[in-house]
Amino acid sequence: MPTDPQQAQQPRDLVGYGPHPPFVTWPGGVKLAVNLVLNYEEGSEYNWLEDGRNDNWGEYNLTGNMPVRDLGTETHYEYGSRAGVWRLARLFDRYDIPVTFSACAVALERNPPLVEWMKARRHDLMGHGLRWIDYTTMERAEEERHLHEAIALYEKLLGKRPLGWNCRSLPSVNTRDLLVEEGGFLYHSDPCNDDLPYFLDHRGTEILVVPYSKALNDSRYLVAPGYSNPRDFAEDCRSAIDYMLSEADETGGRMLTIGIHARWTGQPNRASGLREVIEHVQQSDGAAFMRREDIARFWHANHARFEQRG
Repeated sequence: MPTDPQQAQQPRDLVGYGPHPPFVTWPGGVKLAVNLVLNYEEGSEYNWLEDGRNDNWGEYNLTGNMPVRDLGTETHYEYGSRAGVWRLARLFDRYDIPVTFSACAVALERNPPLVEWMKARRHDLMGHGLRWIDYTTMERAEEERHLHEAIALYEKLLGKRPLGWNCRSLPSVNTRDLLVEEGGFLYHSDPCNDDLPYFLDHRGTEILVVPYSKALNDSRYLVAPGYSNPRDFAEDCRSAIDYMLSEADETGGRMLTIGIHARWTGQPNRASGLREVIEHVQQSDGAAFMRREDIARFWHANHARFEQRG
């Protein structure tokens, strides 16, 4: 079967930095930059009233789609916006840590108190789409409309646009093209293929990728193999933090992304696991929380000086 030219615009790179990654030292001598990403999607997910279908990423990741409203899943999402996000907000405030909000524009619009809270804090914003829906098979023109509307809504709500972008798990083959055409982005975070930022050439435009990760992600409370309790989540994160710190003298600094969601980690039992992770980072010499925007700015300004050791 001949290859669709559009599909071929993003060739795979299976090598990356190879055996000689850049030897990085983050600001302040930090060896491990930990980026905690709160994915805020509540109210922007598929629902029967708006879409004639229900989302399956509630508390139970069911594959069926009943032909009526799924009030169980709807109200589980509502827990994230009504209670969970505020439990997490209190946790961030208590430990005074910087967090990246990967928030859907419509989700923010439907929670004005959260918007006001965000405007009073130093957390950064990563674009997460107009709504939390699949873009994989969306027509290019429709995805472009979503992108424009999302940026306009972010600016209306927060007085600023996002400098990075990360779709629901499945971006389309058009997403990167549309981000380049839109302009104004500092980085792109759909790829999950490295421990460090890197530049790529997309049809003549240089793009900084700050890779995301689904390895340390609270979605694993719903998928197998996954987390059966908050200690699993905490231990998984601690293991990654400790291992990366142990190899930093040999390989240089690294970046670690931890992804959470208001409707899942905002539950009191799971929030206790996140609290353990926060305390572990703060007690680990050489590890520190960094916003995604700050990681991207540092890489833009300093990458040319990073040594690649043989």
